[in-house]
Amino acid sequence: MKPIRVGKIAIGGGAPLALIAGPCVIEDEEKTAEIARYLKDLTGELGIPLIFKASYDKANRTSRDAYRGPGLTRGLEILKMIREEFGIPVLSDVHRFEEIDPAARVLDVLQIPAFLCRQTDFVMEVARKAKAVNIKKGQFLAPWDAVHIAEKVAAAGNAHLMMTERGVSFGYNNLVVDFRAFSIMRETGYPVIFDATHSVQLPGGAGRASGGDRRMVPTLARAAVAAGIDGLFFEVHPDPDQALCDGPNSLALDSLPDLLVTLKRIDAAVRETREYITGEGA
Repeated sequence: MKPIRVGKIAIGGGAPLALIAGPCVIEDEEKTAEIARYLKDLTGELGIPLIFKASYDKANRTSRDAYRGPGLTRGLEILKMIREEFGIPVLSDVHRFEEIDPAARVLDVLQIPAFLCRQTDFVMEVARKAKAVNIKKGQFLAPWDAVHIAEKVAAAGNAHLMMTERGVSFGYNNLVVDFRAFSIMRETGYPVIFDATHSVQLPGGAGRASGGDRRMVPTLARAAVAAGIDGLFFEVHPDPDQALCDGPNSLALDSLPDLLVTLKRIDAAVRETREYITGEGA
């Protein structure tokens, strides 16, 4: 596997374990900057490559009355400010064709949401315009189906692709993680990210909103790093119980330091073992 580039960051191919993190949705400029500053300081101290994630419009909320974010124009202004002020790459999800061009002018990574990962024309147009692409594998897909998504992105001429596993549907309002998926998806030759917070989500489980069980995030994250992933995806918030979106499955900021130290140690052990067995760092 060759590493891909996101700004100055390398992901995959033996590069350090990367972190994609931020709030589910932009609530306001001040809180978004507070979270970005905390993440930059923490990951800088720990030597972890960071991509900041926040949605300007959560178009896939359970209820039509749920908070969706500030919208495309204001949201991109805030993300541009984060990128310039803190010097970190930024990522957000796009849901409509008309969002692609303006988003590509600001964002380092365009993310294709899980429910849109099979939309061929949309996937290929995003790939044509984006500097880098992160595709959330749909919770309705088998891991070996990810190769078809990768082929669409490659056919559009974009080699900077990450694919994110976030669990598969298991009955009603529940997701489960199949840890075989990481190895299978990495066989495509692209880095694989584990979305540890959405994997504990209970879609629609709270009636008019999604539920979740954030207590399980560290357990799944540790197991995924041990399985040999290239990066982690966390939604985080200063006070998850008060978050306007995905609070039940978001991590509190103050829980991150100890968890990230543990994950770095696991990753180091995995890399040492892989190098001993195969002679490679990837």
